[in-house]
Amino acid sequence: MSEKEIITQTVQQDPWQHLKQFTRARIALGRTGNAVPLKETLQFKLAHAYAKDAVFSALDIPLLLQQLAVFDQTVLTVKSQNTNRQHYLQRPDLGRKLASIDEQQLQSHIKESDIAIVIADGLSATAINLHAAAILGLLIPLLREKQFSLAPLVLAEQARVALGDEIAAFLKAKLVIVFIGERPGLSVSDSLGVYITYNPSPGFTDEKRNCISNIHGEGLSYEGAARKIDYLVSESLRLQLSGVQLKDNDLLLI
Repeated sequence: MSEKEIITQTVQQDPWQHLKQFTRARIALGRTGNAVPLKETLQFKLAHAYAKDAVFSALDIPLLLQQLAVFDQTVLTVKSQNTNRQHYLQRPDLGRKLASIDEQQLQSHIKESDIAIVIADGLSATAINLHAAAILGLLIPLLREKQFSLAPLVLAEQARVALGDEIAAFLKAKLVIVFIGERPGLSVSDSLGVYITYNPSPGFTDEKRNCISNIHGEGLSYEGAARKIDYLVSESLRLQLSGVQLKDNDLLLI
């Protein structure tokens, strides 16, 4: 092939091109000769950079405190036993345990309540910074309408999902809702997940939880997420269980 032919070679579209409208997955990329088109290669590298940035992002505490102030709830800030982000990635077990200094802070706010809400960075603090306050703005009024009592809101840094169990147990809450940044992928780096656990206790594993995931601008909407959380929380407190025993039977939410 001549140099001129190489330069003028066009991208050959994939037969599945029309399916791209239904997913953000990296399908039907097309090809240039035997290679992936330059545009797709650059987009892949950009997506990888966004994902890496999300993993190393941090909670914007001042912004979140300002946003949460509208709920007229005490807001506490705690950390896990991980000392920094690199430590967090290497020792996930310590991300499930509360720093000892914060145990003392929580003990001064113990009061039996129905629900504790923990807002954790997880693997994408970016997701929390972008979406958590908006979802809570829809959810908390729904919970208050049903007269559920709320423990202080808790912002948790270097946190895994299970840290919420220890926090809620300290606060003597019947149920914990954990908002957490999900592991970023190459299509979405700001996806937020919500985990609901009844009668939380340290050592619980994931079969005890209900999960709502893929909450972001092009995934599950804020309104849909708030309704699902409200439904599952209400059913969990009514039936006194969560996890694999609690089913989402409300077809209106699908």
